Amino acid sequence: MRGRDENTGEFLGPSRSQQRREALDILELGERLVALTAAQLARLPVPDELLPHIRETQRITSHGARKRQLAFLAKQMRRQDDAALDAIRDALGKDGEAARRETAAMHRVEALRDSLLGDDGDAAMTALLGEFAGADRQKLRQLVRNTHEERKRNKPPHAFRELYRELRELTAQDDAVADQPADDMFDEGDEGHA
Repeated sequence: MRGRDENTGEFLGPSRSQQRREALDILELGERLVALTAAQLARLPVPDELLPHIRETQRITSHGARKRQLAFLAKQMRRQDDAALDAIRDALGKDGEAARRETAAMHRVEALRDSLLGDDGDAAMTALLGEFAGADRQKLRQLVRNTHEERKRNKPPHAFRELYRELRELTAQDDAVADQPADDMFDEGDEGHA
């Protein structure tokens, strides 16, 4: 029983429903941790006393035993302070967001490469050069020609991969400039003129 404050009549502590929601949240966090590889776990701020329980849960394959072990892991996690669990959640959230961003960037580069190698490659090249002022027109055109030649002769895709790397560098430079705070974009002498 939570009990009530004698003076105000308010309940003390969280309700059972709130406690259950928090316990299920920790159980879900435990499931996410168990699904990670050893390398991914090493990057997270997981307390050392939880690591053996996580490894043990990963080792178990029987459904019932795994469910019991996962519940035991969640119990051990509830003994941790909230700051430790919040740090794990934050790290997992950042990794997920970073992976999504990285995948989106990869898809963008592949789409650029496919458009350059497509039927309307000249229009795609013009659009690319308009978007990325620092692009090396001659190198890109040479890589596109070499890729077409590789495909005709059924050779290994060296130029195809090199074209991907070149486009990835271009988009990475563009993303770095876009991510830079506005204050950093000006030189020391230009600060007052912004």
